[in-house]
Amino acid sequence: MLSGVLVAALVFLRVSGVARRGPGASRAVRLVCVAAVLPVLVLLVLGLAAGFEVINAGPMGTPLLIGGALLLALLARLLYVRGTGAAFPVAGERVALGVTVAILALCAYWAVGSYAQQKGRADAEELSRNLEVRPAVMLDTSEPLALDWPGVRETPLPAEGAGTHFRYRYEGLRLLAQSANRMFLIPRQWIWATGNVLVLPVDAGVRVAFHAG
Repeated sequence: MLSGVLVAALVFLRVSGVARRGPGASRAVRLVCVAAVLPVLVLLVLGLAAGFEVINAGPMGTPLLIGGALLLALLARLLYVRGTGAAFPVAGERVALGVTVAILALCAYWAVGSYAQQKGRADAEELSRNLEVRPAVMLDTSEPLALDWPGVRETPLPAEGAGTHFRYRYEGLRLLAQSANRMFLIPRQWIWATGNVLVLPVDAGVRVAFHAG
């Protein structure tokens, strides 16, 4: 998206230089700006169709199509003003310009959010196919967790004395992530679409050992 904005800025500077070469070049620039109305309309129609799921344009299709249409329209308008020397903005155009910039910003946030969601889903799919890259975890707890998860084994620990704190051991877990004082554990046979995640506070109530395999 930033590359598109950069290209648009470079095109604007280049075409502006061409428009100053003479009446003929300026007239050609104006014709190109008027001709840009058609692709703007096409992009807007496609963006609305994608938004209402009439067509499948992917997660980022709607914001990119609508944002691209508005950016192209704004660029064409600026080039037209540069080629004709007309005043900008004219009466009432400030409101339209403000709305356009606001929608462009909204489309940018929308596209970034959609990309983040798509990237997260892709990372989850990749992780489910390569769980061996995450550390294996052996977890001891004082209370049973009742984890009826495939591949996770619960083993009662022997009561060696009245002061024994940890009574249950869980194997077959892997560390997904750790944030502050919380660990996110997943079963060894985790599937991204239907898998479970155990959010575990790291405190005196648990004992954790990491190992390979």
